[in-house]
Amino acid sequence: MTALSVNLNKIALVRNSRTIGIPSVVQAGEICIQAGAYGLTVHPRPDERHIRRHDVYDLAEMLTAHPRIEFNIEGNPLEAGFMEIVRDIKPNQVTLVPDDPNQFTSDHGWNVSKDGESLVPIIQEIQGLGARVSLFMDPDPEQIRLIPKLGVMAGTTETRIELYTEPYATAAREGTKDELATLHTSYAVAAKVAKDCGLGVNAGHDLNLENLPQFLRIPNILEVSIGHALTADALIMGLGNAVTAYLDVIAKANQQYS
Repeated sequence: MTALSVNLNKIALVRNSRTIGIPSVVQAGEICIQAGAYGLTVHPRPDERHIRRHDVYDLAEMLTAHPRIEFNIEGNPLEAGFMEIVRDIKPNQVTLVPDDPNQFTSDHGWNVSKDGESLVPIIQEIQGLGARVSLFMDPDPEQIRLIPKLGVMAGTTETRIELYTEPYATAAREGTKDELATLHTSYAVAAKVAKDCGLGVNAGHDLNLENLPQFLRIPNILEVSIGHALTADALIMGLGNAVTAYLDVIAKANQQYS
């Protein structure tokens, strides 16, 4: 069963447009949990354009009452302050993303051949905290095959990748059937290579109710992290109903393609 982690960044973005504290990120997290979400994701950035530092701590406190809910913190471990948050919170999963502080949004995965050695002590520290590490990756089998060579697979928690899916979403929205089929094959190959390397596979970025059913034809997807589209759907159908809609898509996909 593919798990759903709801990214709360866009809830925080709406909250930040005023100074009166609504909508509440913590309350939104509670609603997602009550609707059946497996986990909550946040991506704090240095400029606090959406999730703010205190949100991460507030959510962690709320989640003490929900010990079975996964807390996933995303971010660039080379940015100031990120690892301090990870050390304080000790989340279930830390997704390492190579984004620049000035990037509009995450738009590429790690170049392991270039950056891998600098990530080794960071990954080892996170594993030492008892958290699972997930590396944000493009569907590039050669880069994925390099991850086990970093020597980071011996921790007590499974190491994962998160496939960056915006190209897939763009092809589903704007491309031809052939273009989408080619990309689908690329992601399926990448997921298989990761599994063969002993890596778990997550996915995220611009997945939505339209493209998710086809994407989940790809085997071995353990978790999807969805925020922007789910938040947009929530404006129409309500947050709890939006979470339920995504869970229904995931359940149907698992039944159909298992």
